Amino acid sequence: MGGGISPHGSIKWDSLLDRVMVAELSNNDKAMLKAMLTDCDRDWTVQELLDLTGWNDQVHVAGSGKSLNELGLVKITENQVKLISLDSEGKRALEFGLLENRIWDWFLESEIEGRTMNNLFKAGFQRNEAGPGIGLLKSIGVNLESGRLVAADEEKISSIISKRAEFISSISTESTDSSDLDQQLIQHFSGRKGLISIEERVSRTWALTEKGATVDVSELSHVEMIGELTPELLKGDSWKGIKFKPFDINAPAITPTGGRPHPMQALIERIRKVFLEMGFSEIEGNFVQSAGWNMDALYIPQSHPARTMQDTFYLSNPERIDVDERYLNLWSKVHEHGHDTGSRGWGGVFDKDEAQKGLLRTHTTVNTVKHIAENPDVPSRVFGIGRVFRQETIDRTHLPEFHQIEGIIHEENANLPMLITTLKTFYSKMGYDDVRVRPAYFPYTEPSVEVDILWRGEWLELGGAGIFRPEVTEPLGTEWPVCAWGMGLERLAMLVLGLTDIRQLYQPDLEKLGQMPIL
Repeated sequence: MGGGISPHGSIKWDSLLDRVMVAELSNNDKAMLKAMLTDCDRDWTVQELLDLTGWNDQVHVAGSGKSLNELGLVKITENQVKLISLDSEGKRALEFGLLENRIWDWFLESEIEGRTMNNLFKAGFQRNEAGPGIGLLKSIGVNLESGRLVAADEEKISSIISKRAEFISSISTESTDSSDLDQQLIQHFSGRKGLISIEERVSRTWALTEKGATVDVSELSHVEMIGELTPELLKGDSWKGIKFKPFDINAPAITPTGGRPHPMQALIERIRKVFLEMGFSEIEGNFVQSAGWNMDALYIPQSHPARTMQDTFYLSNPERIDVDERYLNLWSKVHEHGHDTGSRGWGGVFDKDEAQKGLLRTHTTVNTVKHIAENPDVPSRVFGIGRVFRQETIDRTHLPEFHQIEGIIHEENANLPMLITTLKTFYSKMGYDDVRVRPAYFPYTEPSVEVDILWRGEWLELGGAGIFRPEVTEPLGTEWPVCAWGMGLERLAMLVLGLTDIRQLYQPDLEKLGQMPIL
């Protein structure tokens, strides 16, 4: 290589520094560079380099590629791609059809008068399928009128469902580049649990720089190097004359730490999994609500202490949230004299302006009453896990912002034994087999119960439950009974994690968080 021009380029390698640089390359670096010099003008993929070098681990390519890049001999090009593949529900949809597709097929095959929810159940659709399935169809033009399903534009709906089914089929066998797929359908299915998985991958290619292309292949021979000193090696003379692999003892090292979900997030996912296993669907709602939906819809009197500024966060922006006049009139009649629910009401004059004040929700039950109002004739079993806000003094058992778990069973034959069995099943799946219920009072349920579990020899209250009163359900448009319950997530977390102070859940102490049990 001394003086002159390399057969691979026009750059001279007369510099002593360049000679030393090539001489100090590791054997892996030399092997990769030697492989790339067989074709100086191409971009090499990781698999091509593995095949040519004989390596079986792409870590060698990545490591040597980085070293050669830092020396200016190789340039690295990165391309990010998103790969779409079917998740568990997607594979099930591929085999049996999308939920909305199956219900739509039943719809088209049924007589017009026979397109009712009862007939849908008779056709073999389970309750945990019917509710979400009808919800999907509603979003594309199917309506429920007087208990019967109707569609204004069957051709349009069929076209939408057909495109969704074709999308699922197009990714049936292997991961597919997202750029080759309909972006709107990707967005749609990514919002539905368990149908598709999106994986982001980075692909790299390596190419010789002008400088790298001028390296003389004869300088890239394999050199035996000692990478580890052992007592056995030093006892003899075999180490003499052999080259030692250089080590930088002053190089910075990263302290290895293991990543893990936050304990609260892990518990939320565990609870979500339990309810989904039990056939429930998840619902969500906004933090900001009107006092009408947060309080009046639940038959909480407007004079109740919980509605004062000392207990509820009322807002200045928005100070007022418009509520449908129909509900304001119904709540007014129910609160004042019971309307036609069989109740005498609370008496007094109902203040519609009070019902339209903006506030931060004090419970997630507001989500379930809205769900019933939107689906009065649709049987449903739903749950929610979300943050709520109350003006609490911070201490070891109270926070002004916390999480609540709530749920309902809304169907024609819902009853108290069904509610108690559901709660006992949930707590059993969470690891607490000893559960008891006690009579209690809540403004919006009758009968009402409190739920206790046995923990370390003591009964601890975790939440309340009951059957929504007619004053709650009838203004929402349903006469079916509704089993309802609510519980504080943080209190359950304290039991599961063995904590004595609720504030420990939110302290930014990574060491203490890392010591908590893995859920």
